[in-house]
Amino acid sequence: MPHKQTRIGVTRRLPKEIELRMSELFDVTYHEADTALDAPELAAMMADIDVLVPTVTDRLDRQLIEQAGPRLKLIANFGNGTDNIDIDAAHERGIIVSNTPSVLTGDTADMAMALILALPRRLVEGDRIMHQEGAFTGWSPNWMLGRRLAGKTLGIVGMGRIGQAIARRAAAFDIKVVYHNRNRLHPDIEAQCGASYFDNLDRMLREVDIVSLNCPHTPATYHLLSARRLALLQPHAIVVNTSRGEVIDEDALADRLTSGDIGGAALDVFEREPAINPRLRAFDNVILLPHMSSATMEGRQSMGEKVIINIQSWADGHRP
Repeated sequence: MPHKQTRIGVTRRLPKEIELRMSELFDVTYHEADTALDAPELAAMMADIDVLVPTVTDRLDRQLIEQAGPRLKLIANFGNGTDNIDIDAAHERGIIVSNTPSVLTGDTADMAMALILALPRRLVEGDRIMHQEGAFTGWSPNWMLGRRLAGKTLGIVGMGRIGQAIARRAAAFDIKVVYHNRNRLHPDIEAQCGASYFDNLDRMLREVDIVSLNCPHTPATYHLLSARRLALLQPHAIVVNTSRGEVIDEDALADRLTSGDIGGAALDVFEREPAINPRLRAFDNVILLPHMSSATMEGRQSMGEKVIINIQSWADGHRP
């Protein structure tokens, strides 16, 4: 049922089908430029709307939320997490916060697995060589040697939906899976994922060949992979991050890469995104992606549909 009296502010352009459907149901204002809004622009949008639809690029801190107009009662985040929003500040203002979990699980797990495959087998390095005229002079026994995946140990940090999906994919490549999580999973889920639990992250890091970071950014996970923890990794170990950039101390990672004490890194998210630590660009054994793990047409469509359902539920008097 349409709720044309419900005013919606959308901070970024969404898939056309989603925008059309949203406009049919609600009174919607879009940010036409499709660039990240700064704090004053966000404050202006939040002054006289019922629902804000932000994305991961919109930082809604306490100061900004406290400036919101009295109509704002729902922040319907277009994203899997909510670490870009001060949840406590929102709740204190009587504002509900919703997100779009589950719809990106498979896409993100696919990308993490692709990076787990690409980095040790040097796929991106090989592609770069083939784009240089004359760089490839023919096959030889020692040319572009990588590392076999079968029999290696993958350590997953954060065993939520995405971590579990990665574990199931890794099993197809005969990779042993271990994990560290705030809470241990039920034995049935461990069995389904073929995963073994480590209650001590440091001990797990010492034993793995690959680390996949799949935890949210919280005060407790900021620089979770610190200089001290990076030093625990074996020299051939690789780090894959498709979660949040702040989970890794990027300067410490660059130090380990410079000294050759780590096998490489594949990063889709960055500590100061969209800025990239320039030191990371210097290494052949580093893959850098532009925050695209969830970037499928199907995924974005599903995210938009979930946002609409959340807004519709709230407008109908139900909890999104």
